[in-house]
Amino acid sequence: MKLPSSPFLRSVYEYMTVSRYSKRTIETYLYWIRYFIHYSGKQHPSNLDADHVARFLTYLAVERQVSSATQRLALNAIALLYNKYLNKPLGDVGSFRKSRVQAKLPVVLSKNEVRELLSHLSGPSLLMASLLYGSGLRRIEVVRLRVRDVDFNQQQLRIWFGKGFKHRITTLAPELLPQLRLQIQRVSVMLLEDLQNADTQGVWVPEALARKYPNAHRSPQWQYLFPSSSLSLQPGSTILRRHHVDESGLNKFIRKAARLAHIEKEVTCHTLRHSFATHSLETGADIRTVQEQLGHQDVKTTEIYTHVLKRGARGVRSPLSDI
Repeated sequence: MKLPSSPFLRSVYEYMTVSRYSKRTIETYLYWIRYFIHYSGKQHPSNLDADHVARFLTYLAVERQVSSATQRLALNAIALLYNKYLNKPLGDVGSFRKSRVQAKLPVVLSKNEVRELLSHLSGPSLLMASLLYGSGLRRIEVVRLRVRDVDFNQQQLRIWFGKGFKHRITTLAPELLPQLRLQIQRVSVMLLEDLQNADTQGVWVPEALARKYPNAHRSPQWQYLFPSSSLSLQPGSTILRRHHVDESGLNKFIRKAARLAHIEKEVTCHTLRHSFATHSLETGADIRTVQEQLGHQDVKTTEIYTHVLKRGARGVRSPLSDI
């Protein structure tokens, strides 16, 4: 991530980094904070108030016609700026025009399409795609998996600091266990090579855990399950480490596999997560269980997949069948 040129935004960036916000959240929040400042005539946020925020949110809904989720994300970014960084409670911004743009129904693959998609992948790429579908993971959750997060005995995955800083446990298909063991062997070999390099400081470990477990950065259990093929400097430092694979690469190989499988739908990593949820409900899983597996805070978010089922081919009997 490129550091902001603005001293103010750089300070906000440093605050979120120290507060352990994810890279994606930092980038997204900085985007909306910067946008808000530009919209407000480049005034310093400390000189603005809830009315300015309400006007900005209304502008997003009326002029930009963003979805309600996007408008809410912008509000969350600005709320962090005022309530936490500036320590200047924002107060009531309830007067803004709420977006009426409805979120699109998720794209869902059939089981045959998933099978065809996976048949055009191999190695770690196949394993990552299988986890996206088989465990309903987000793209960032897959690349952040560490060896210690795989529970072979209970056949489950531990997800730490998912969306909303929440932890959860999700299912793990037993068919993936041999592939996971092979991948862990690859990680171990890579770690042994890294340890022979005196300049390498192992894997990044959160500061609190690094103090508690000073050797964790060199421990096999703490290594990323899908490490990068090359060493890189830890952002903002001169420390050489083995980071995880770049999440942007996942969508590239998923899209390529979809083309090779001749799937006409728009396929991304999240499409496999959508398919996991829909297929789980389709086979009789309780919606609350699926909610927990996906890490949704509100069951209403999960209910969108019931809409997909209801609007599908078998949701309503066609009148033509009665003629």
